Amino acid sequence: MNEAPGPASLAPTALIDSDHPAVVDFAQRHAVGADARERAVALFLAVRDEFRYDPYRIDMRPEGMRASSVIATGHGWCVPKAALLAAAARAVGIPARLGFADVRNHLSTERLRRTMQSDLYLWHGYTDLWIGGAWRKATPAFNIQLCERFGLLALEFDGEHDSIYHPFDRAGNRHMEYVNQRGSFDDMPLARIVADFAAFYPSWGHLDPGDADFQADAERETR
Repeated sequence: MNEAPGPASLAPTALIDSDHPAVVDFAQRHAVGADARERAVALFLAVRDEFRYDPYRIDMRPEGMRASSVIATGHGWCVPKAALLAAAARAVGIPARLGFADVRNHLSTERLRRTMQSDLYLWHGYTDLWIGGAWRKATPAFNIQLCERFGLLALEFDGEHDSIYHPFDRAGNRHMEYVNQRGSFDDMPLARIVADFAAFYPSWGHLDPGDADFQADAERETR
């Protein structure tokens, strides 16, 4: 749907904490451009590349999922990185919300496969941004360094077209498949995400990455 944004798409929440000083500072430093489209593109690139994608360190507590936690830790997985982009956009007056889909992700590691026991990733998160009278999907999860290392097609965002995962990588191998769209939300539906993870991934709570590095593991397994 492309309904016009309401007040909730600009309001701070506990998880899309657009009023957090670190988020406000980040947004003001990076939202550079002559109009909302250019500022949204600049924010997308900053969230995509300044924070490492790391699915090993997922903290499902509210304090681990809010937008400002990505700034504090320097890394995040798709949902909190999408929350950060939404929060930063709201902080500079661009309406934003979170979108979710279930995807089959073919960039994984043995450690993740043992834990998840599936290649289906529930509640993959992206950001909806209201630009030029329409909602545009923007997916800032995979940082450019990760994409270059593993031959993935980095997601770009021009503020005019949706930015969603490519189905294939540069070599033509399967990369990402969208299997179910869950819709868009003005706030993160954390309770639903936690409940579905607990039901679908029975070993989820046993993931202990220690000092493991997702990028190093993936690189080793894709050689």
